[in-house]
Amino acid sequence: MADSDTTMETPRPPGRLPQLRRVLGAVILLGGAWLLFREGWLALRPGAGGSVIGLALQAGLLAAAATALGTLPALGTHSLSDRAQDGLMGFGAGVMLAACSFSLILPGLAAAREAVASSGGGATSAALLMALAVLIGAWALMAMDRWLPHEHFIKGREGIDGKRLRRTTLFVIAVTLHNLPEGLAMGVAFAANDPVAAAGLSLAIAIQDLPEGFVIAVALMSVGYPRGKALALGAASGLVEPVGAVLGAWVVSHWPLLLPWALGFAAGAMLFVISHEIIPESHRKGHERWATQGLMLGFALMMVLDTALG
Repeated sequence: MADSDTTMETPRPPGRLPQLRRVLGAVILLGGAWLLFREGWLALRPGAGGSVIGLALQAGLLAAAATALGTLPALGTHSLSDRAQDGLMGFGAGVMLAACSFSLILPGLAAAREAVASSGGGATSAALLMALAVLIGAWALMAMDRWLPHEHFIKGREGIDGKRLRRTTLFVIAVTLHNLPEGLAMGVAFAANDPVAAAGLSLAIAIQDLPEGFVIAVALMSVGYPRGKALALGAASGLVEPVGAVLGAWVVSHWPLLLPWALGFAAGAMLFVISHEIIPESHRKGHERWATQGLMLGFALMMVLDTALG
C-alpha cells in the first residue's frame, strides 16, 4: 500500500489573548481599587473638611466609580462560574450586613437615645423607635419590590405588568431598587456627624460594589448583551448611588430630628435588599456553602475595617 500523502495538522495551542485580557483586567482592578480607596479615604476621612452634602456626593461618586471599576475584569471573560458568582455575591452581602449593623443601627440607637431623652424616654423607647424605623424602611422597599416591575437574572421578572417592558428597563429598575438604599445610607451617615462611621460605611459599600459590577457585566453578557453594552450598563448601574447619597444628606441636614428615623429607615432598606435579593440569588444554584463562606468572610473583613477605622 502506498503511503498516504495526508499529513496530520498539529493542533494550535489555545490563544493567549483571553488570558492576557484576564491578567490585564485583574491588574487594572487591583491597582485601580487601591488608588480609589486611598483617595476616597483621604477625601472622606475625619477632618478632611467639606459640607455634609459635598461629602455625601463624594461618597456616592466613590461607590459609583467602584462599580464601574469592577466591570473591567469582564473584558477578559464572557462567563463566570456559578460557584464564583455565588461566592462574590455572598461576600458583598456580608460586607453590607456588617456595615448596616456597625455604621447604621448602632449610631441610630445612639441618636434615638438622645431624641427620646428630652421627653423622659429611656433605652426601651429608643430601641422601639429604631425598630419601627427599620421596619418602615424594609416595608417601603418591599412595597417598591412588589409594585415596580423588575427582573432578576435567576428568578426572572417580578412586579406588575413586567412583561410589557423591555428587559433593559426591567434591569435598570432592579438595580435602582438595589442601589438606592445604599446611596441613602451614605448620605444619612454623613448627616449624623459621625465621620468615622460614615467613611467606614462608604468604603464598605464601595468594596461590595467591586464584585457587584463584575457580576452585573458578566450576567448581562451571559444573556446576550454585547461586551461593550454590558460593561457600560454595569458601570452606569452605580450612578443612582450619588443621587441617593445627596438626597439622604439633604433631608437629614434640613430636618435633624429625622436622624434616628433616617438611619433606621436606611438600615431596614439595606437589610431587605440583603435578605430578599442578594442572599436568595446566591443560594439558587446549589452553591450555598460558597455563598455562606463569602458572607462570613465579607462580614469579618468589614468588622476588622470598622474597628481599625474607629
